[in-house]
Amino acid sequence: MKPTLLQFTVSVAVALFAVGLVHGQGPGDRPAANPRATRSMVLGTNGMIATSQPLASAAGLKVLQDGGNAIDAAITAAAVLAVVEPTMNGVGGDLFALVYTAADGKLHALNSSGRSAYTATPEAFSQRGLKEIPRTGVLSVSVPGVVDGWSELLSKYGTIQLSQALKPAIGYARNGYAVSEIIATDWATVTRILQRDPDAAATFLPNGRPPVPGQLFKNPNLAATLETIGAGGRDAFYKGPIAQAIAASMKAKNGLLEARDFADHHADWVEPISTSYRGYDVYELPPNTQGITALEMLNILEGYDVKSLGHNSAAYIHLSTEAKRIAYADRDAFIADPDSVPASTVKLLLSKEYAASRRKEIDPLRAAQRYGPASIGGRTADAGRQLGYQVEGRDHGDTIYMTVADGKGNMVSLIQSLFDTFGSGVVAGNTGIALHNRGSLFTLEPGHPNRIAPHKRPFHTLIPAFVMKDGKPWMSFGVMGGDMQPPGHVQVLANLIDFGMNVQEAGEAARFRHTQNGIFLESAIAGRGDVVFALNRMGQRMQLGVDQWGGFQGIIRDPLTGILMGGSDPRKDGLAIGF
Repeated sequence: MKPTLLQFTVSVAVALFAVGLVHGQGPGDRPAANPRATRSMVLGTNGMIATSQPLASAAGLKVLQDGGNAIDAAITAAAVLAVVEPTMNGVGGDLFALVYTAADGKLHALNSSGRSAYTATPEAFSQRGLKEIPRTGVLSVSVPGVVDGWSELLSKYGTIQLSQALKPAIGYARNGYAVSEIIATDWATVTRILQRDPDAAATFLPNGRPPVPGQLFKNPNLAATLETIGAGGRDAFYKGPIAQAIAASMKAKNGLLEARDFADHHADWVEPISTSYRGYDVYELPPNTQGITALEMLNILEGYDVKSLGHNSAAYIHLSTEAKRIAYADRDAFIADPDSVPASTVKLLLSKEYAASRRKEIDPLRAAQRYGPASIGGRTADAGRQLGYQVEGRDHGDTIYMTVADGKGNMVSLIQSLFDTFGSGVVAGNTGIALHNRGSLFTLEPGHPNRIAPHKRPFHTLIPAFVMKDGKPWMSFGVMGGDMQPPGHVQVLANLIDFGMNVQEAGEAARFRHTQNGIFLESAIAGRGDVVFALNRMGQRMQLGVDQWGGFQGIIRDPLTGILMGGSDPRKDGLAIGF
């Protein structure tokens, strides 16, 4: 029997009410000023840390309480994350950071991403009968940059030694830690990939199975590796026994990396790029990262009265999606190793004039069939779109983002990752190190700036962010999750600046995501029939199901009081804590 109209209306109302309760929007659940969060923001005066794992947050907080600065706490927490959240990040991954140092009042940017092997040429892949770079396995591995990043940050701005920063991580690797539900779930999804590599299976599949929630997991080989790094510094990893062990493992598994690839690696301090958005200066890392994509989106959206459109309204989602499509067309056509991206290209893509010209292409009532990239250096729309499908066709959440602030005014925005879950799925011998698969983001397309070549950095999704207001540090934040990162940055900033949310609300509020298959909506938006109907009317393809929403961490420093305000994403195991 078909339900009556009244029964249908009541059932929909109950469902929407339930969705509201899940997202902290039920009547009486939260204070009126904080309706889009399940918990309050965290407040502190002496220091604060926000990471995706409570064990890492606790380790970093102790460093701050013991008198260490934000940089000390960041590296300590990052090392713990490399142990206790191995699905997302590790010693075998890459790192980027933005660091505000109160002593000089400047923002510094570190690119600690690795490069391809000297033997990595298009011919090396064609000789193996490959038409594209494998997503996993030894041929997807580039040199890991994490360890050099830790060393650079500590040696330049820290107050403790690397050996001291690594102690908590070594303890968890040797003595074990209880695996959380979220991490165990991610772990189980790649069981078959880990089984392909005997060293990976021996390291990460105890008794032949992934750990279940609450199970104690140990990685004694990684503990020994971290001790070697602590005693010998970054050279132990890039020029000493660890480099030799990884190179030997790569040779045995028919990979491309050799000892000289590690010996010649170095992180680089670079100038951050920025744009202004309604009086706030937003900073990102330059290419080879996709940071410029978030800034281009902000420039396009600045031309609209976003606040009047309404939070997560159909009009706002539509305009943000179209801005994203334009920025990603440029991203996929031009972003690559810094040496392959002319300064003039970066300048153009960051300019307000360019954003204004691209904004004219957007129909506020109708989705475009397609957008091409800027006309620069003969790049074509088809070439950009081809790479975009290679990159954006994957769903990634296999990254950690964390931020730390101390009572002296220093702030760190740091991100490190393996890219896919357990990266390449390859562990280097008995080192306990899962190697990342960032090399899979190169293309073999002739003429593309991101075409693989010897000793070259690939296009990179990792982007920490930082915001200044009137020349003073205001916010350090990030939203991990592959292609979700630039739209995630934009949505968080709009939540704060346009819609007046606090730092916890801004990161927790329901998100939307556009992929090549259409728009995915989190449940609090998907339950609004008027929004879904209007987006359909605009020609936006709507997709059902669960997608990757990323994970937010953020700290705001109140410019008047100096009070620190932290937020952490409940979509992860995250914890913001201060004192």
